[in-house]
Amino acid sequence: MNAICLLIDRLHVGYVGAYGNTWIETPSLDRLAAESFLAEQFLIDSPQLDRLYRAYWSGQHALASAGDPGVTLPRALAEQGISSALMSDEPSVLRHALANGFGQVLPLDPVRSVAIAEEIESTHLARCFTQLIDWLEGAREPFCLWAHLGSLGAVWDAPLDFRSRYADDEDPEPPRAAAVPCRILDRDYDPDELLGYSQAYAGQVSLLDVCLGALLEYLDGNPPREPTVLMLASARGFPLGEHRRVGDCDEALYNELVHVPLLFRLPGGRGAGARTQALVHPADLFATLCDVLGLPAVALPLAAQSLMPLADEEAPWPRDRLCLISSRGDRAVRTPAWHFRDGDPPELFASPDDRWHFNDVADRCRDLIDPLRAAHDQFRQAIESGDFAAMPALDEPLLSRDD
Repeated sequence: MNAICLLIDRLHVGYVGAYGNTWIETPSLDRLAAESFLAEQFLIDSPQLDRLYRAYWSGQHALASAGDPGVTLPRALAEQGISSALMSDEPSVLRHALANGFGQVLPLDPVRSVAIAEEIESTHLARCFTQLIDWLEGAREPFCLWAHLGSLGAVWDAPLDFRSRYADDEDPEPPRAAAVPCRILDRDYDPDELLGYSQAYAGQVSLLDVCLGALLEYLDGNPPREPTVLMLASARGFPLGEHRRVGDCDEALYNELVHVPLLFRLPGGRGAGARTQALVHPADLFATLCDVLGLPAVALPLAAQSLMPLADEEAPWPRDRLCLISSRGDRAVRTPAWHFRDGDPPELFASPDDRWHFNDVADRCRDLIDPLRAAHDQFRQAIESGDFAAMPALDEPLLSRDD
């Protein structure tokens, strides 16, 4: 079996139709979602790419200490005789310690100009997808292609009409800059400024949709001989003013950064249209790909779980929490009922109802703060010891709310 893994860095989950967006035109993403198994609650365990890709490629959670990861996706592919390639426009991904296990490590064209393009073919995203399709044309089967595309966080160069289509007649003209914003807005910021950022970003998502459509059209017309899994996910979200943050200005562990889309299109329509509310994190992608491709895997019992049982039917899921950490050591915990940011002061949000974390209820639920901190500590201890059986299950108030 083949696999194509598309990691679109900085894709905001709220701008994807399958996750609730209704105002951006994304027919290709909508089609892929309809043909895919979708994880509703997929959160990255760290916004730091080095830790994130260790989880994707070895099943090791971001909280795990550095060291020999054991079985890795690139090594397992090689041992099974599956040709592999890593393609990216992000140098840090290409330089990752585990990247050299891929059969090919191919840099994509860098950003040539921070300017709005005149035509689609001149955009950075279009050039990246062209290189990706060119590789597929000569790929030796079975293969696994992993493509990390950083364009949404690198340059907003879609032709001007892509963003203009999202401006109403009474709106100010969308900005004409292609540079990706990175700033914390003033408390009395101008709403029109944020509107312009949203329109420009929406234009980039529409451009991504056009490029994805070209890939799907190519696969329709040139289907590989072997069954092929197509996975689309995001490495990190892109804050667009939800907490006055725009872009990669810090690593505040709010939903707009850590909640990302995850779609698996499986051969034969397996799981098509199915969705799961199970708590999913990056190590699960490693376990899932090992499962789908028939690779041997040594994974911690709870840190990495294959999603395939969920694609077939809503099976019991052994995870009651997700634990996150930033490069600065900031911590967060997601349970089926809550999202907790352990800061000064701590913040607590109802999950998944308060999707963008606008209503902090920490002052009204002080009795949950210490148990949620303990939940993070317990998970870290289980990671360090490898003994998840000893980790206490969460008490009912952390799992559900009496609204």
